[in-house]
Amino acid sequence: MNKQWGEQSVWFSNPPFILAGASIVGPKEGEGPLAKYFDSISSDILFAQESWEKAESEMVRQGIEKAVEKAGLEMKQIRYILAGDLLNQGTGSTFGVRSLGRPYFGLFGACSTMGEALSLGAMLIDGGYADHVVSAASSHFCAAEKTFRFPLELGSQRAPTASWTVTGDGAVVLGKEGAKSNPRVTKVTTGKIVDFGISDVSNMGAAMSPAAADVMASHFRDFALEPDYYDQIVTGDLGHVGAELLVQLMKEEGFEISDRYTDCGIEIFDRETQNTLAGGSGCGCSAVTLAGYLLHRLQRKEINRLLFIPTGAMHSVVTAQQGESIPGMAHAVAIENLGV
Repeated sequence: MNKQWGEQSVWFSNPPFILAGASIVGPKEGEGPLAKYFDSISSDILFAQESWEKAESEMVRQGIEKAVEKAGLEMKQIRYILAGDLLNQGTGSTFGVRSLGRPYFGLFGACSTMGEALSLGAMLIDGGYADHVVSAASSHFCAAEKTFRFPLELGSQRAPTASWTVTGDGAVVLGKEGAKSNPRVTKVTTGKIVDFGISDVSNMGAAMSPAAADVMASHFRDFALEPDYYDQIVTGDLGHVGAELLVQLMKEEGFEISDRYTDCGIEIFDRETQNTLAGGSGCGCSAVTLAGYLLHRLQRKEINRLLFIPTGAMHSVVTAQQGESIPGMAHAVAIENLGV
């Protein structure tokens, strides 16, 4: 079977199983509408650590260990860990996995990292290079604000288009073999850098939505599919502003998605009661929503075909200071219950 499809997609001949997922979140996420789907909710945003950065690494460790435990495996059975975050040089993930003793790929795709981790993890398994891998991504509100926006001590006014970085780590275990009831990663469309010239760091949704539209349309065309093939289409971090733009961009591409589309940044917070403005974002946003809420729905056959598209803004403090625009990135991952 040819695994390469269309211009930028892969169709797995032996679709990897999602054996388990785990989600570790902070206090604000635990007050949101998806609280019951998370494995652990900390009442302490520091996670009993000395800094926000160390707190993120603690979430990473807890998330991966919990996912492996739920999969009924031991850590030594994990061939590779693929993980990433928003911190400089991926230190949130690196310091989180350093005690686990497993081969590690540190990834960066900004908030699209969970899509990258799932894509590469599935390719490793389908290619015969691993029997079990962990794909994970994390973010921490306080660490991200300090890095990309303003010191929290300033109490700066947030723009209506601004999103709220999720404090959380989501991890899933992919396996070569699994039960028939386990959902499987069947297809992947790898995204391209898409830049519409947006430079407002308080409007990530607008910067990322063109990349989401590009990879979604490419996915449909590569596999000759219409949106109604999927029970649900879920982007990662566009929030209310970016999601509205995406629906319009997809109409221009000739696809109507509004009847089956939502965004993790919309689902994870209640914007009215939690004052999260445009919604959630961050590497952890799509990761914890998939590992908790979406995987729950797949396992219970509430949905059987999911198109999962984490989205990322590929900028940095340096590029923002240099007046650069914000390139967008997104990866499309099809997750399906086969034989139903």
